[in-house]
Amino acid sequence: MGKAWSHERGEGKEEWLTPPLIIKSLGSFDLDPCSPVNRPWDTAAKHYTVEDDGLCQKWEGRVWMNPPYGRETNKWLKKLAEYGNGIALIFARTDTRMFHNYVWNAADAIFFFKGRLKFYTVDGQEAGTAGAASCLVAYGKDNARILEMCDIAGQFVPLIVEAESMTFAGMNSAL
Repeated sequence: MGKAWSHERGEGKEEWLTPPLIIKSLGSFDLDPCSPVNRPWDTAAKHYTVEDDGLCQKWEGRVWMNPPYGRETNKWLKKLAEYGNGIALIFARTDTRMFHNYVWNAADAIFFFKGRLKFYTVDGQEAGTAGAASCLVAYGKDNARILEMCDIAGQFVPLIVEAESMTFAGMNSAL
């Protein structure tokens, strides 16, 4: 298993933390299943780290998820989509199979940031800009409303998810 909190950038993996302003703007979360072991601020009341393997743990309450980027993201978004109560921070790669399976066909809303985010390092320092545009993905109507009302610069997009698109069987072979 890869680092539960890392974002691929360049040759290796580094820890890229959620900007604290985002967490503050979205309210409190009960669980962060992708938290770094050492973090300068809390993102939720409870944290799972790479040592806990948050993907295999039981999730409870409202979830904040800044998943590992790359091939692992698909697994995390699938679990959050099935769980149905949380917000994920991911790259806005709208053309990917993952985005079609677990965002367009499963989420309640998307929030596209204006410009590129600047993530933070584990020592709390602002890092450079992200390698791609990012978005927040809401699962659950309450989380969609929070994205719609947040004070972050960007564009809110509500989604209409039909009941049959919420079936995840066979989605890995789609497209």
